[in-house]
Amino acid sequence: MKQKIALLLTLVSFTFSAFAQSGKYISSKKSSLLGIHFLAYDNITPETFKSSATTRRFADIKDMDYGFSLSYWKGLTKTIDFSLKASGIFHDFSADDRNLFTRDQEFGAELEPTLNIRPYGDNSLIAPFLTAGVGGGYYTGKFGAYAPVGVGIQVNLMSESYIFLQAQYRFALTKDVLKDAIGYSLGFAQNIGRERKIEVAPPVIPVVLDRDGDGVLDADDKCPDTPGLASLQGCPDRDGDGIADADDKCPDVAGIAKYQGCPIPDTDGDGINDEEDKCPTVKGIARYQGCPIPDTDGDGVNDEEDKCPTRVGPASNQGCPVIAKEVIEKVEFAAKNVFFSTGSFKLLPKSFKSLDGVVGLMKADETLMIDIDGHTDSQGSDESNQVLSDNRAGAVKNYLVSKGVAETRLKSAGYGEAKPVADNTTAAGRAKNRRTEMTVRNF
Repeated sequence: MKQKIALLLTLVSFTFSAFAQSGKYISSKKSSLLGIHFLAYDNITPETFKSSATTRRFADIKDMDYGFSLSYWKGLTKTIDFSLKASGIFHDFSADDRNLFTRDQEFGAELEPTLNIRPYGDNSLIAPFLTAGVGGGYYTGKFGAYAPVGVGIQVNLMSESYIFLQAQYRFALTKDVLKDAIGYSLGFAQNIGRERKIEVAPPVIPVVLDRDGDGVLDADDKCPDTPGLASLQGCPDRDGDGIADADDKCPDVAGIAKYQGCPIPDTDGDGINDEEDKCPTVKGIARYQGCPIPDTDGDGVNDEEDKCPTRVGPASNQGCPVIAKEVIEKVEFAAKNVFFSTGSFKLLPKSFKSLDGVVGLMKADETLMIDIDGHTDSQGSDESNQVLSDNRAGAVKNYLVSKGVAETRLKSAGYGEAKPVADNTTAAGRAKNRRTEMTVRNF
């Protein structure tokens, strides 16, 4: 059992060593210490493991012997310490009795010098160590000797106080006096040496060079003689576009890295940059994404001004085809041959022939549209004349619709006596003013 404890102690000690903190305390070499230790000795476990005639077993706590020791410690190097222990042990050396309270209990006095080797300096907070040495003592009238070998853990409390936890295997050198044993100790030691001064290295004042005074050290400054920006490693950026002047093809105009510091180009100069311009080499406008206003029918009149964007026509006719002169004349002739009953909007049958001719023209060219206007003379009231002119224009429209002309291609309006073309004071003038007008168009 105790060997397992010793093995565990060793593993734990080397695990704790990972947390050693070099340089935290005053010195890396141990000063003189005086300590006191509580001791426990196991004489049973080694004997049962060495002898084939006995059953192997680990000693219980009640089977152990106990004692105490005073120690002196002194650092020889940063990782090697010398220690000297003077110990007293209560044990029946002659009868091998483990009962601490019998009259046969005897006392042994020992002196044990050892060397203790650490992998870390004494200034580590927690450090494991290996120990080896030679010891001897006086045991019930006999002198004996042994060789201790073991491991330990040292806890350094600011190089003023120390805690030691140790486990040793004691090889008996005088077999007639001593037996092999395992020893354990827990101790506390106090520094008795002179107070050690902290060695503080003189401060190193770095030489800082920043020739251009831009706050970027010359070692990190790509432009050490020209003030610049830290974000550009000390180089200037006159246009503030985030591209150093040395790499900027347009250093005085803000641009983007894609164009090496220049703005996005506008090849056609229409105010729309090439990345947004669908026609980068032809001037256009924003609502057509940099392209010119389209001209669908290619007649030279753009679609926004072209009343007939899918039919070729001159600008003089707002982009629509010119209506043939004979068509215009036939429609005007038909309008002059529209007759109504007196004071009525009822069409007379003699009007039908001329109106049927208009129907034929409308069906022959689906692009034609007609405006029908009704007019009266000044006889009667304004209100009655207005109603009569509206109804007569509507009667013509209704006739054309009845013959298969789409109503959407026709528009009728009455103007009463408001637009005379002759003198209403004469019968001939009034006759001219009582008229129907038809205007043909294709937009």
